[in-house]
Parts: sequence; structure tokens; C-alpha cells
Amino acid sequence: MNLLQHIPFEAIGVAVFALTGALMAARKGMDPFGFALLATLTGVGGGTVRDLLIGIRPVFWVGDPSDVLVCLIVAETVFALGPKRVAALEGGRRGRVLLWADALGLALFAITGTVKALAAGVPALSAIALGTITATFGGIIRDIFAGITPLVLRQEIYVTAAALGAAVAVTLQAIGLPLSLSMAAGFTAAFGLRALAILRGWSLPTFPSRG
Repeated sequence: MNLLQHIPFEAIGVAVFALTGALMAARKGMDPFGFALLATLTGVGGGTVRDLLIGIRPVFWVGDPSDVLVCLIVAETVFALGPKRVAALEGGRRGRVLLWADALGLALFAITGTVKALAAGVPALSAIALGTITATFGGIIRDIFAGITPLVLRQEIYVTAAALGAAVAVTLQAIGLPLSLSMAAGFTAAFGLRALAILRGWSLPTFPSRG
């Protein structure tokens, strides 16, 4: 089975991460261009870094700009909803929709990034690293452009969840399980760990500050 047949699932991750970028733009009171920029950077950022590291030319959205179009549609749809509807969408607790959408995008990109890396013939450990990069760099870029501390620097179980999902998918592939089952298990592991961290407030231990 061609691993690349499953990459269209990446489009779902692009849309979900673009939504988190648009919601962040709404929170920061940006104009339509800001919405488009933040949604697009978030939606395609991780996959761009992955493709550049693998050596894929052109990167996925340059050869097929449909993913950028998805980001733009998501961004301007959220902008058109207006402040009241966006506030209602986010719910009573500030940022909960953003957190859960980010968790979904994280899990999707961890798996699709890993699958694309395996399809490119990279070693298993490198595929795990590339899956983790695909899952996390979009959120890092979003938070930096929004002027907030990225989730990965806030004691969050974030990178760990992506790495776990990628590792599960690679391991199950290595022992010969079907690709669809490997992907499903990896997604479940990544999303499940991130969800538990959100629900239970789990975080990683930190080194005592000396500053």
C-alpha cells in the first residue's frame, strides 16, 4: 500500500490548525489580513518545515495551493462571524475551543507527518522526529506571531503527546500492522495524552529557575 495515499488526511489537519490561528487572531483583535496570515502560517507551518528537512521540493502547498486556499477560507469565515459569534464559539471558558482544536490538529499532524516521512524513506527515529515537528511547529509559529509564549514552553504536555503518537505509529508499522491501524492507534495515543493533559491539568516537571 502506498503510504502517500493517506496524506489527504493532512488537509484536515491544515483546516483545524488554520482554525486555531484564526481564533488566535480574533483574540488579538487582528484585521482580515492578520486573520489570513496567522491561519495560513499555523495551517502549513509544520508541514513546510517537515518538507524542507526531508528535501521535498517544492513543499506541499507550493505544488498544490489548495491547502493555502483552505486556510484563507477558514480565516475569513471566522472573521465574518464577528466578535459575538466567535466568543460564543469559544464557549464559557476562554480558549477552550482553541485548545481542543489545537489538540486535534496536533494528533492529525503527528501521524500524517510521520507517514509522509516514512514514505520518503527516512529512518524510523527520524520519522518520529519529523512527525513531532509537523505537529508542533505550526502552533509555535502561531503563538510567536501572536506575541504569546508558545505552548511548548509552558510546561504543557504537548510535544510529548505528538512524539508518543508518532512513535506508536512507527512501531506498529515496523511490526507489520496495517497502515490504517497504525495511524489510528498513533492518533489515539497523541490525542488521548493531550486530552488528558487538558482535562486533568497535567504538566511536565520543570528545572528550578535560577533567575
